[in-house]
Amino acid sequence: MAAVTAVDVARARSAVAEQAPLVQCLTNSVVQTITANALLAAGAAPAMVDNVHEAAAFAAIASGVLVNVGTLDDAKAQAMAAAAASAREHGTAWVLDPVAVGGLEFRTRVARELLEHAPTVVRGNASEVLGLAGAGSGGRGVDTTDGVDDALEAARELSARTGGVVAVSGVVDVLVHAGRTVRVPGGHVLLTRTTGAGCSLGALVAAYAGAEPDPLVAATAAHLHVALAAERAAARTDGPGSFAIAWIDELSAVDAGALGEAAGRLA
Repeated sequence: MAAVTAVDVARARSAVAEQAPLVQCLTNSVVQTITANALLAAGAAPAMVDNVHEAAAFAAIASGVLVNVGTLDDAKAQAMAAAAASAREHGTAWVLDPVAVGGLEFRTRVARELLEHAPTVVRGNASEVLGLAGAGSGGRGVDTTDGVDDALEAARELSARTGGVVAVSGVVDVLVHAGRTVRVPGGHVLLTRTTGAGCSLGALVAAYAGAEPDPLVAATAAHLHVALAAERAAARTDGPGSFAIAWIDELSAVDAGALGEAAGRLA
């Protein structure tokens, strides 16, 4: 039996719909629009408050915070550190998305320093997780060159270090926390051909973590939500352009009942 059940993910989906969690997104400039649209479709409220003057204050009142290092500069790094520190101080759930970490020195250093603020969830592909843990040299830009199982031990070590969930995205996503492991199959290859799908997943994890107190349940429900919406969208579209629009529609359409039914695939 999976460590996360159908009842768990249905409860988490209902919580997001009922609470409309406020998600602060310190994310990369390429994906802000699709990230905001994905959050709105799922029933959350996005706020792109990412400047150093306001980041800490907003993290104190947000339901969840996303820190995505995709397009990083000195000012953003300072704002991210301030937001992460404030989130930890005020008990706000926060997610670290270590985009392209491992292959570039600046973002790798910044992301590793952010680990000191104990992210609720780290979410990345296998190469990013390995790079963050100091066990690999990163992938090809934002694309992984490692398999999910290659990063499993590094994910467990990171989880033990931070006390939070570590989620490794792949053909089958693997999430680890406090001795528990969940595998989430599904999704569709068109997710990899849609700008911002992975970054939006990080934001949705922050939304779920802001509404559901068990971080593993929250992260699992978000991954399953994204996968199910992608399958539904791909079934009625012909390519990445129409898929991107349909995926946002399906993120809205997936309710607690549908997510609970899909939980049978969890392992």
